[in-house]
Amino acid sequence: MFRVDNEKCVGCGLCIEDCFVKDITFIKDKAFIKNKDCIKCGHCIAICPVNAVSTDEYNMNEVIEYDKETFHVKSDNLLNFIKFRRTIRKFKDKEIEEEKLLKIIQAGRYTPTAANVQNVSYVVVHDKIQELRELVLESLNNLAEKIMKNSTIEKELKYARIWKMMYKVFKRNPNKQDSLFFFSKNIIIITSPNELNAGLASSNMELMCNALGLGALYSGFFILASQNSDKIKKFLNLEENTKIVNCMIIGYPDVKYLRTAPRKESSIKWM
Repeated sequence: MFRVDNEKCVGCGLCIEDCFVKDITFIKDKAFIKNKDCIKCGHCIAICPVNAVSTDEYNMNEVIEYDKETFHVKSDNLLNFIKFRRTIRKFKDKEIEEEKLLKIIQAGRYTPTAANVQNVSYVVVHDKIQELRELVLESLNNLAEKIMKNSTIEKELKYARIWKMMYKVFKRNPNKQDSLFFFSKNIIIITSPNELNAGLASSNMELMCNALGLGALYSGFFILASQNSDKIKKFLNLEENTKIVNCMIIGYPDVKYLRTAPRKESSIKWM
């Protein structure tokens, strides 16, 4: 439950004004949280000027006081940081430290979710990458065979040929070439019943990858394979209603970029 310490509360009403679901009221000039419609967003904790609000549902030791020196990011620096990120397909043969992996997941954990449901989960694959790779390539190969039998669309046939070749190369020698995971040391799979929540988390996680000196690749091939294979979901030990939304292939980049890359002009409608 969320609680207000009446000894600390000064009755300023800031938490009441900021509570979107109107779950806080005044009782004898002190804020009182009803805990009926509360979505546990923590705004009341964050806004209280005297630190009078707490909860036993989260770890209060994780709450950090705002400090401009360590919290503020200049907008131009942030925009340049976003512009400079690149999709990485060439990784060094170097292990990723556990603390960095945990920090990447923290970036996902603190990303907003609709109605604050916090229903994004993560699967970190390291030791079983080759096993997972075989399942993914097997699924893509099966999909390729279906396409070749039933489709006349050249783009679909092009990918079908690529997938069959990837599977053939893997079966011949799993350690010679890897056009799926690119010999990455770690894969993070982001799951959620809500695609938007997982997508937003993934974006922040990739930014954290870059901030840690790592690189990332979103694998569309993996997503497609997982949608057509119960074996992959079983291998990852996922619950039935959980959806694989993103697969981030991460590692230390074995490539150095010297500048940003151009993009199309924004399509904007001013109303």
